[in-house]
Amino acid sequence: MKKALKIAFCLFFVHFHSAMSQDSKPLYEGQIPNFIPGANLQKGEVNGGMMRVSKVTEPTYSFYEAKGGKGQKPCVVICPGGGYGVLASTHEGTDIAKKLNDIGIHALVLYYRLPDSTRQVDRRIAPLQDAQQAIRLARKNANKWGVDVGKIGIIGFSAGGHLAASAATHFNVDYTGINDYINLRPDFQILLYPVISMRPFGHSGSKTNLIGKKPSEENLHLFSNEEQINEYTPKAFLVHAADDKAVPIKNSLIYVENLTANNVPADLHVYAKGGHGFGLNNKTTNELWFDRLTEWFKTNHIL
Repeated sequence: MKKALKIAFCLFFVHFHSAMSQDSKPLYEGQIPNFIPGANLQKGEVNGGMMRVSKVTEPTYSFYEAKGGKGQKPCVVICPGGGYGVLASTHEGTDIAKKLNDIGIHALVLYYRLPDSTRQVDRRIAPLQDAQQAIRLARKNANKWGVDVGKIGIIGFSAGGHLAASAATHFNVDYTGINDYINLRPDFQILLYPVISMRPFGHSGSKTNLIGKKPSEENLHLFSNEEQINEYTPKAFLVHAADDKAVPIKNSLIYVENLTANNVPADLHVYAKGGHGFGLNNKTTNELWFDRLTEWFKTNHIL
């Protein structure tokens, strides 16, 4: 029994070390915008076999190269969830990158800044700045990385879904202040059980962490992404469970409704059960949403 446990632990360690050993690089060259200097207290903790990273104040990224030979390939920026308080960096980050790589898509896992008024002049926009910078890097390094500049998308889970939807609806403003005229609009968005709104049906923890306990109407409107959609918003693929008690399915429903009203193509896949935070594997069904996503990539000529 002890030997079996030891073997199981070793296998987990090898898998975990492999998942986290990808080189992580600074997201910005030089000064980080909207940054207040201080000690880097970032740390990772394993809980239930999954890594959660907290206190991210200096953003980084890891690039995962697609399989399948040379040539320009699509690229997806990955935004893990965690209520804007932590980053669920394995089951909503590195695991997703590897699945995308398997079907011939590059992936960039984004370790975006978590809102913190002691480390950011304006905590509201720090995650969005980092998402925009990740898209910028994918386009700037397209030749070097083998990226098709017309097929750069973004995927997000839970609060990371809010960030991905923010990038998909706020691209007309360069929140980084770099203003180098690089296109910051993702070509497509993929949202898993996303926090979409800052209204009462959203997620109170994400809202508090991002815009505070008593946000103004201006901030409620600005960061409620269903209220920011227009005809130029990129096409979307969404997955949600109807029994999600953490982030109600109304978030996805209203987002799709408003996308459709603006003639933006949107696919929504609903599970009857599954709750929240299931990552790649909704254990209540044998159906895999990633298989549906792969077909969506083909249907939309991304693959």
